[in-house]
Amino acid sequence: MDMKTRQKFEARARIIKAMGHPTRLFIVDQLSQGEQCVRELTDLIGADTSTVSKHLSILKDAGIISDEKRGLQVYYSLRLPCVLSFFGCVESVLQSNIEQQLRVIEKE
Repeated sequence: MDMKTRQKFEARARIIKAMGHPTRLFIVDQLSQGEQCVRELTDLIGADTSTVSKHLSILKDAGIISDEKRGLQVYYSLRLPCVLSFFGCVESVLQSNIEQQLRVIEKE
């Protein structure tokens, strides 16, 4: 693999890694319904503000979400809604895995 190809796949891996946590997936799902502030997300997640802020920082650094400061609150939104198609792909893999496991069980 040449350097340019490696860099491309490393960049992809950084984005996928940023989404590789249940809380961050939940945040992306919540933001798919519209922008939210840290306080709202903290209430939904049930974690402390610093933990939620860390997850938001990881998603922001990966370019998945953006933020906008309004007064004392920071509002977050999805930067590119196309990230939601990733969820559809994941659901397809999960469904396929379930179907394959059912076929194995039915053969017994």
